[in-house]
Amino acid sequence: MRLITLLLLCLALAGCAAYDAVSEGVSGISDYFLGGEDNSDPPALLVEYTPEIKIEELWQETVGDGADEQSLKLVPAIGFGKILAADRGGLVEARDLSTGRLIWEAETEVHFSAGPGLGAGTVILGSRDAEVVALNSENGEVLWKSQVSSEVLSVPVIAHGTVIVRTTDGAVIALNEKTGAKLWSYEHNAPALSVRGIGAPLIIEDNVIEGYDNGKLMALRLADGKYVWETSIAIPKGRSEVERLVDLDVDPIEVAGVIYIASYHGGAAAVSELDGDVLWRNEAISSYTGLSNDFRYLYLSDSTDDVWQLDQRSGASLWKQTELHQRKLTAPAVYGSYVVVGDFEGYVHWLSTTDGRQLGRIKVADSAIDAKPIVVDNTVYVYAKDGTLAALQARLP
Repeated sequence: MRLITLLLLCLALAGCAAYDAVSEGVSGISDYFLGGEDNSDPPALLVEYTPEIKIEELWQETVGDGADEQSLKLVPAIGFGKILAADRGGLVEARDLSTGRLIWEAETEVHFSAGPGLGAGTVILGSRDAEVVALNSENGEVLWKSQVSSEVLSVPVIAHGTVIVRTTDGAVIALNEKTGAKLWSYEHNAPALSVRGIGAPLIIEDNVIEGYDNGKLMALRLADGKYVWETSIAIPKGRSEVERLVDLDVDPIEVAGVIYIASYHGGAAAVSELDGDVLWRNEAISSYTGLSNDFRYLYLSDSTDDVWQLDQRSGASLWKQTELHQRKLTAPAVYGSYVVVGDFEGYVHWLSTTDGRQLGRIKVADSAIDAKPIVVDNTVYVYAKDGTLAALQARLP
């Protein structure tokens, strides 16, 4: 709804001359995200098939209200032998990985919007009220709270005693992990119109890598926030503001000195971590959810919810799975010979890394799953928007 509000504000500012182009964009985007009577590309219906694997639910628990159907970046995190998750009302829980048993919980009364991120004995979350909160990972005690410039909508990232957060006004802010004191900030103007969402920062050695809503990828020095390099991943095209959206909302990943990222309307790309040189682009792909990798390939869900396998060396498409089209898929998680995605009806799907065919599925919630599944020791952990937290395993039938 905030995106639609921004579009309507653009109409008011741009005047009648831009009305037709922007109003078409309002209709298209509102239908895509909210559904509509005239939706010409509805979600694919699930078809029956003979499963090749059996999906077993090891345990299932509920973490408060979850995101309560709101568009937030509340995702589970695994560390310290626990899985940690938060809801939008301020509840944080730590549970045993194997059994789901509650280890501790904290009622903070903070309106969380992103996290948790895990540091050295800390659990860090961001709020819609422009707060960053640190908890003790052993007992959930609140260690500090720090005010930032605006809502935090990306998972905080922690390295070398520094917490990096991104805010919706375009700022990258560094905080001291122990005290919450502000170390530095880098201001970057956000476009007037963008898709709601922010990719999490990526810390590689001494640099912070971050994608922006104008299609640029930037490296800042972790120690002091100084500019290192910048490169254009996607170039805006089209007449209307909606057509020119090229947001880099995907969390970038790094493999052997190469950064991989995808953009909304702007394609996928590989970039040298050293200097930002673009190694390849695949402009056929539009994505705002995320991507994963194995030893040779990349996997991503595009903006129409088709799943792709790409060659890491060239960006060439090897297969595309279209049977889950428009089912609002999560970013894929990959392990072994499996690719795992969640969808808007609470199903989790296993696909083959060989050709993308469906191998098995299980329904774990009555609401959407939009957080990327997490894989640890061949167990898949998923978190739905209604607060359902579940552990799943695939077995041969």
